[in-house]
Amino acid sequence: MLERPTDGTVKVGGVELTALSSGQLQGQRRRIGMIFQHFNLLSMATVKDNVAFPLRLTKLSKDEINNRVSELLQLVGLTEHANKYPAQLSGGQKQRVGIARALANNPDVLLCDEATSALDPQTTNAILALLLDINRKLGITILLITHEMHVIRSICDRVAVIDQGGIVEMGKVLDVFLKPQHRVTQDFVEQVADSFDARELIGQREGRLYRVHYVGDTTYEPILYNAVKTTRVQFAILQGTVSRMKQTPYGQLIVELIGDGPEIERVIGDLRKEGLDVEELR
Repeated sequence: MLERPTDGTVKVGGVELTALSSGQLQGQRRRIGMIFQHFNLLSMATVKDNVAFPLRLTKLSKDEINNRVSELLQLVGLTEHANKYPAQLSGGQKQRVGIARALANNPDVLLCDEATSALDPQTTNAILALLLDINRKLGITILLITHEMHVIRSICDRVAVIDQGGIVEMGKVLDVFLKPQHRVTQDFVEQVADSFDARELIGQREGRLYRVHYVGDTTYEPILYNAVKTTRVQFAILQGTVSRMKQTPYGQLIVELIGDGPEIERVIGDLRKEGLDVEELR
């Protein structure tokens, strides 16, 4: 609440922050930890002193602060770097210090604003794995602001797509990105999935075209083959991808089915009976 909204409300854990006094708001701020693209560490302070900084603004004793700092450094894997200064750390290590500092006051929510956009891919994956581990161990809600699809796929359960300052689509990650409803979401998903190449292929084909979505264990099963093997229907795979949303595997195929109409309908029916989502493209 560094800036007051001109309209609407802001609620965290059922508490309407916009209705609180300055004193009440100060208490609620401790429930929200924040990390950003830039680490904002105190260059003249050691790692442990950077983490201890917000704790020194509380009524904790020196021993309590030291114990809490030790816990946090162990959590983020920086115990051996406790006495180093920021200039001696890598970018990923600096972000780990930022995460530990954000967790110092046991917040209910961790706000991550483009927290990995300044990091290389390998370090990004390590930070995402750390955030997921923190979520599981501490039960803390993590709110990510990002433009990277990889980040969303790796650790998010739900996603909200924002365009022109408003939420245009929101829901479970799998639902939103496998069946995007809004144009902005559709464009974003197509860019990530290289679907523009598929459009060119589709324009060159004459058969009936379908997009088939697999989720979970069905991703690794020969369901399409099993559906056509007892028919005279032939199929051609024009595009295929397999990936993961958090721990859930999913896949997408764009296929051309060639054969008699009734037999094709039977194949489509069998695919849907197996729990696959089938969308006719043409």
